[in-house]
Parts: sequence; C-alpha cells; structure tokens
Amino acid sequence: MLVTNRFVVDVDVADDFTERAHAALTALAARPGYLRGQLLRALDDPRHWTLLTEWESVGTYRRALGAFEVKVSAVPLLAESVDEPSAYEALANAAPAGAVVVAESDRAAGPYR
Repeated sequence: MLVTNRFVVDVDVADDFTERAHAALTALAARPGYLRGQLLRALDDPRHWTLLTEWESVGTYRRALGAFEVKVSAVPLLAESVDEPSAYEALANAAPAGAVVVAESDRAAGPYR
C-alpha cells in the first residue's frame, strides 16, 4: 500500500517544514509494517512537496497512525497536506524489463473495479 501526502509550502518556511517532515518520517519508519518512505520536492516548483510511504497493508498503516509518537510527530504534519485521497492499493506492478503482474483489489472482486 502506498501513501502520498502532498504539501504546498512557502519557500520561507521550507526549513521548518523539512525538519517536521523528517520527524514525521522517523516516527512512521519506526512502526511495524512500514516498508520505506521518502520526502520529495518538485523540480519545477520548490513549493510542492510529497511525503511518500509504503506499507505492508492498510491495517499496518492505520495502526501506525494510532501510535503515540506518530500522533505527536506525524499526524499534525499530515493534517496540513492537500485535501485529496492519499492511500493507494497496488493493482499492477512490473520489475525492470519484466511483465506486468496484476493484483486483485481489496475493494472488489477483480482488479480495477
């Protein structure tokens, strides 16, 4: 499961934002089910940032949000993200030079439904 939280951050507060984002990423990374994460900034417009995390499952992500350290360090930052869907399930993937592998959706009987 992939979580993308997008932010629009004024350049004059970017240092404070990155410090808080690093703390949020540290708190999330300590939780069971966390696979990887990145703090990303857009090349075309330095005001646009994304906190990208990958989780074993929806359940591990939701349980992580309930942890005390995540509530203190990550949830306030995540509340500042752009109001849009942020959690995505993987429905297909491909390794380099590999074939596309389709996965069943947890939401429906078949992929992409």
